[in-house]
Amino acid sequence: MTAPRVSSDPAVALVQVQGVSKAYRNPSETTIVFQDLDLELHRGEITCLQGPSGSGKSTIIALIAGLMVPDAGRVIFDGRDVGDLSDSERSYLRATRIGTVLQSGNLLPFLTAAENVAMAMRLAGAERSAEHVAGILDQVGLADRADHLPRRLSGGEAQRASLAVSLANEPDLLLADEAVGQLDRATAASVMSIFTRVCRERGLAVLLVTHDDEVAAFGSRIVRLAEGRLEAAS
Repeated sequence: MTAPRVSSDPAVALVQVQGVSKAYRNPSETTIVFQDLDLELHRGEITCLQGPSGSGKSTIIALIAGLMVPDAGRVIFDGRDVGDLSDSERSYLRATRIGTVLQSGNLLPFLTAAENVAMAMRLAGAERSAEHVAGILDQVGLADRADHLPRRLSGGEAQRASLAVSLANEPDLLLADEAVGQLDRATAASVMSIFTRVCRERGLAVLLVTHDDEVAAFGSRIVRLAEGRLEAAS
């Protein structure tokens, strides 16, 4: 199975959300999350997504990652309609081309920072040298913490280690959901400085969900989701 790369031109959107609608249904009611939503994510651009709690921000991430499919519309990833892929193809897409950073981190507590990165590489089907692992940790400023277990890392160090794990599969797209939401402002700003530098150096397309205006200011642009509509921030 392969995950072909159609284009590396930053002018061509890596991700195109086209007229997407999504609702959640149960036997007694239907809750419309959003309708006819459009969004493009480009390489080298950090798009910050804001909106009230429950507005559907995490649903957008799930749709782009292929964890769910839209009720209407299409999600195009590098020229391929994610909705046309099988479950195994969507899983492979996530494993090989999408990195994820969550608020609670993505570290296995019984593995060191270096071992977490190496494990993520193996799960993506890649065997890399110890030098390659060390290079990723160095890029996020953790060269001297490679042998530390997560419990021995500060909150900021743990989130930088999570970023290193998300980069292990050499992704084209990074999805971050409140990645620094649990950190104090000074630590969050420090992590975001590293986060934005690494993402731009690697030419990643990034969708960063955040409630914090100061964090959003690190992005290339800000879009807001409210009442089922997505608009550029004023």
